[in-house]
Order: sequence, then structure tokens, then C-alpha cells
Amino acid sequence: MNNNSPTAACSRSWSISEDSLRRYVHFASENCIQELLSASDSNRFGNGSDGWKVLNDLDNNGVEISKRRSGSLHTFRSRRLLKSVSPQQFITVANAIDAAKQWDSDLVEARYIKDLEDNLSIIRLRFGENSKPLFRNREFIVYERRETMEDGTLVVAVASLPKEIAAGLHPKQNNSIRGLLLQSGWVVEKLEDDSCMVTYVVQLDPAGWVPKCFVNRLNTKLVMIIENLRKLAQACPVNPE
Repeated sequence: MNNNSPTAACSRSWSISEDSLRRYVHFASENCIQELLSASDSNRFGNGSDGWKVLNDLDNNGVEISKRRSGSLHTFRSRRLLKSVSPQQFITVANAIDAAKQWDSDLVEARYIKDLEDNLSIIRLRFGENSKPLFRNREFIVYERRETMEDGTLVVAVASLPKEIAAGLHPKQNNSIRGLLLQSGWVVEKLEDDSCMVTYVVQLDPAGWVPKCFVNRLNTKLVMIIENLRKLAQACPVNPE
């Protein structure tokens, strides 16, 4: 078989050292963090010239949904002011992988594959047969990097590993489709009175054909994710500084 053929490329896997993996993820996640910070800071007062288009007036939950075209895909952004919820309360529940199914009903399994550093992990996310069509039978092998900026802003960057590296870490299950989470994550900014501004950004390629209407339903899912996390965060004990 020609090693340069598409079939060979799809089945190829790379085995790399932990040090090489750590260096790659540091490099890739740095760009993701900067993109997340830029998305959280832009277009605060309406549609701007940076490509973001607001899709809704603020709904009853106070969530603003925007999207920006990126090639053949769209990046979605949801943003909400959470009153009486501190950044630490929110990030505590957003990062609680064992509780992830409480705020994302499509998720069947979320587990750590490898911890590279205290703030850097490799995770497998799996969505089952009963998930919504956009996620049905998809799995994602992603890195997660957690950082605190100098001004106290908390950032969690999540994106898929290249398919060859992911295959080397965790072979794809026969009955699943491996999607690509191209860019996603949280930016949580501290405000007065223990409140915070939360921005969630996601750009994904679920792999496999799905109707465009299902892709467009992602904005509804983003509203519910922040609302579910708000409820969990408000029930989270506040640890004294």
C-alpha cells in the first residue's frame, strides 16, 4: 500500500515520548488560550468588525450566543454574567470531570488518559448512541490546560490532539467516530461582589455527515451548558481565600 494514500494516513498512529507530548501540548494550547482571551474580550457591546455575529437577544437566562465563520466551519461563543458566583466556584464544577455528565447530558464518559502536569491533562470524551445527532457515537481525545492570568482571569483551553497522536495514546473504538474539537474552552473573569463573566467558545468538526440544522442547534446546547453549570456552581461551597 502506498504510505501516502488517504487510507494509510487515516490508520497511522504515532508513539511519542511524554516529554515530546508535553512540549507539543504546551505549544498548541498557548495559541488556543490567546484565541479564547481574544474571543472573550471582543464585541462586548454589539456586533463588531472582528467577524462575530450575535445570534440572539439576551434570553431569559441572560446568555448571549454569537458565531464566527472559520473556513467551512463556525466557531460558537456563549457569554453570560453570573451573579453571586465566583470564578473559583465556576471553574471547580466546570473542571470536575466526574460530574461532567450533570451539565452535558449528551456525554456518556469522560476520563483522564494522562496527567502531564498539574494543570495539563489528556482526556477522552465519549458520546453514546442516545446522544443528539451532532454527537452520536463520537469520541474526542483532547488536551486540557488550566491557567490563571495575571489579572486573576481563569482560562481552560481544550482541543483535540492530532489524530495520529491520539491513535497512539488511545486506539479508536470500532463502533465510534473520532471527531475533532478544533478549539474550545472557558474564560472566567472576576467581577465585583463575587460575580463573574463567563465566556465559552467551541469549534468542532464532529466527523461524518450530519445535517446542517443539527449543527445550528449547537447554540441551544451552549445556553443549557452554562445554565447547568451555574446551578452546580451556586451549590458549590465557597472556600475562604
